[in-house]
Amino acid sequence: MKITPSILNADLADLAGEVARVPSSDMIHFDVMDNHFVPNLTVGLPVVESLKKHTKIPIDVHLMIENADTWAPKYAEVGCESVTFHVEAAKAPIRLARELRKLGTRASMALKPATPIEPYADIISEFDMLLLMTVEPGFGGQSFLDSVLPKIRRTRELVQGTGQEIWIQVDGGISVDTIERAAEAGADVFVAGTAVYRAENPDQMVNDLRDLAISACNH
Repeated sequence: MKITPSILNADLADLAGEVARVPSSDMIHFDVMDNHFVPNLTVGLPVVESLKKHTKIPIDVHLMIENADTWAPKYAEVGCESVTFHVEAAKAPIRLARELRKLGTRASMALKPATPIEPYADIISEFDMLLLMTVEPGFGGQSFLDSVLPKIRRTRELVQGTGQEIWIQVDGGISVDTIERAAEAGADVFVAGTAVYRAENPDQMVNDLRDLAISACNH
């Protein structure tokens, strides 16, 4: 069970300091938005590259951008340990996944809430992680969509069918109130932004969320 705080909800003027507040994180989730694929604009490659110099925690980049085929490899080249692109924005997802893996990064495919997993059942073994959005991508602080839970379950079944270790990440509305439901459904990597960075002790919250996910799976 991995907790990956999203710095979309942190103080963007002090990214290195904000990352240092959550040393127990398994990865740091970095949202890149281009105001085309989603209606919001955040930071891009130069900022990610700068942050890499200030932390040893692996960086998990989530590209909510058009032209994913062009840009995703650039994030692998600057040393991001995991690069996620949206299948809705990729022209050649298999080729892109293989290119990312060749560059030494984990390749991950993201799906919006309404995008079904079934059409991609035959290609999931090309990926190290599948990201199922549990809100519409674009803004932090949204409410968790319970309607995605059946998709998480179906995705877990498909992953088990491959016999490979493919992580299932969920992103959106993850908190102490929702993480257990997501974990029971089959998710094992959790993006938490607001829940972590609005907590009095962000690092304690990372550990609390992980404990909840683990106990939900052991029941």
